[in-house]
Parts: sequence; C-alpha cells; structure tokens
Amino acid sequence: MSGQLAWIKSSHSDAHGTCVEWTPEHASGSNVFPVRGSKDTAWAAFVDGVREHARRR
Repeated sequence: MSGQLAWIKSSHSDAHGTCVEWTPEHASGSNVFPVRGSKDTAWAAFVDGVREHARRR
C-alpha cells in the first residue's frame, strides 16, 4: 500500500461514532481489504460479524 488511502465508512457503522472503515480502491486491485475501527467496540463487533459469516459458509 503506497500513498494515502481513501477510507470510507462501512454501511454497518452507527450514528454514535462507532464505525468501521475500509478502502475500496485498494481492495479492487489487490483482493486485500484493509479495515480499521474507530473504537475497540466497533472493531470487536466487526470481527464478531466476520466470524459469524464464516461459520455460515
């Protein structure tokens, strides 16, 4: 990853300042999805959601 990434809020973010952001530009060219959370609770919820989705597959 070089240069500045354009981070956007996930549609799963809430209005209370708890958000997860990702970089679609980087993801489309590399199949790597950089993500970051604004708070520990946002990150924990994101990771839980990914785990739950993986279990259903």
